Amino acid sequence: MNTLSDNKHIVARFNREVIEQGNMQTFNELVAADFVNHTAPPGTPNGRDGFAAFFTNVLRPALPDLTVELHDQIAEGDKVVTRKTISGTHQGMFLGVPATGRRIRINVTDIVRIKNGQYAEHWGNADLHGALAQMK
Repeated sequence: MNTLSDNKHIVARFNREVIEQGNMQTFNELVAADFVNHTAPPGTPNGRDGFAAFFTNVLRPALPDLTVELHDQIAEGDKVVTRKTISGTHQGMFLGVPATGRRIRINVTDIVRIKNGQYAEHWGNADLHGALAQMK
């Protein structure tokens, strides 16, 4: 069984290697086959494929130079809560807005349930209104 520290490390690694670096080999290692994203956008599959598509088809093309700054991580039981900021230059379509060339910051809070060293479930809240305001 993973310790709380192990679980926090798994989430930090996902943020660094998958979100920031676009490493889909790490995605395949860290996301369970039966993963469920409880906050998948409407019309998007809530499993692994939809989760991967968000990073590869939406977030990284829009912000190819993105960085992830982890501010806080709190672990309890099998869950890790992370408060973070995703920053990058708006260089592709995002939230229906064509590239503006502006630097934007997206504040995110998410909860991940870890099972057997992998993401089993995800709930997230991103300040998309704040991101839209920065693109105007």
